[in-house]
Amino acid sequence: MPITTLDQMIEVAKTKTKKRLVAAYANDSHTIEAVSNAIDLGIIEGILVGDEATILKVCKEENIDAGKFRIVQEADEQKAAVKAVELIVKGEGDILMKGLVSTDKYMRAILNKEAGLMPPKAILSHVTVAENANYHKLLIVSDVAIIPAPDLSQKIAMTNYLIKTAHALGIEKPKVAILAATEQMMPGMQACVDASIISKMGDRGQIKGAFIDGPLALDVAIDKESAEIKKVGGQVAGDADCILFPNIESGNVFYKFHTKLSGGELGALVFGAKCPCVLSSRGDSAKTKTYSIALAALVAK
Repeated sequence: MPITTLDQMIEVAKTKTKKRLVAAYANDSHTIEAVSNAIDLGIIEGILVGDEATILKVCKEENIDAGKFRIVQEADEQKAAVKAVELIVKGEGDILMKGLVSTDKYMRAILNKEAGLMPPKAILSHVTVAENANYHKLLIVSDVAIIPAPDLSQKIAMTNYLIKTAHALGIEKPKVAILAATEQMMPGMQACVDASIISKMGDRGQIKGAFIDGPLALDVAIDKESAEIKKVGGQVAGDADCILFPNIESGNVFYKFHTKLSGGELGALVFGAKCPCVLSSRGDSAKTKTYSIALAALVAK
C-alpha cells in the first residue's frame, strides 16, 4: 500500500533495518531533539558531530539522555561538517544530516572533490515530500533549494529522483507532472519545451517507472475539476504524485506557501550524493526534521 501521510512514513520506517545517521554540527535543540526522536522510534542510531559541551548542555535543558548518542567532538562549524562527511565515507554512517551548520558549509563538505560524497558527474537536487490538508495524498516536489535554473539534463535527473522517492513511499507507478505556467505547448517558453521532451522520454521508456506528463500548469496537475474544464486528459492531470518545478523561484514559493500559509508539514532530502543527505532549514521544527530522517531511512540503502 502506498504511504499517504508523513506519519505513515514513520511507521513504515520503523519496520526497516535501523540506519546510522551522522549529524553535522549538531549543536542545536531542534537537531538533537529530532535525532533523539528518531532513535526512540527505532529508525536510526545517531552520531552527533559538534561541540560536546554544547550538546550536553542542550540535552540537559531538553531532558534528553545524551547516552543514546555517540558524540564526536568538533567545535568548528566547517570542520564539523567535514568530519561528519568523513565518517560517512569511512562507512560509519548511512545518512548525513545538517545541524546548525550553514547550508553553504554543509554543501561544501558534500561537494569536496577529494573527500566528499559526490560520485563522478552526479547531479545534486533537493526533493521535498509535502503533506497538505487540501490535497488527498502526499506531494513529492523538486527542486526548491539547490538548482536555480535547471537545464534539461538536470531536470531528467530530478525527475528520476522524484520517481525514486515515490517508489520508496510504496507508489508503484507515480504520476509525475512537469510544471510550466501553462498546459499548452508554447515553443517560446523553455519550461514547456523541456516538459514535452521529458514527457516523451517517459512515453518511450527512456525514463522508467512512472506516468509522466507535461507541460502542465499547477491547477491542472493537482485539481481534477480544472483538468476537466480545460479538457486535459491522461493519467497525471488532476492527480499528480510528483511535481517537477521549472526553476527554484517557483519551487521555493510553493515550499514557503505550503508551510507558512497552508500550515503544511514536510520532509526533505538531497539526492545525488553517495548517501541521502537531510537538508532542512536551521529554523525548521524538530517534527519536520524527524520526518526528514524517516524519509532518509526509507531511501537509504
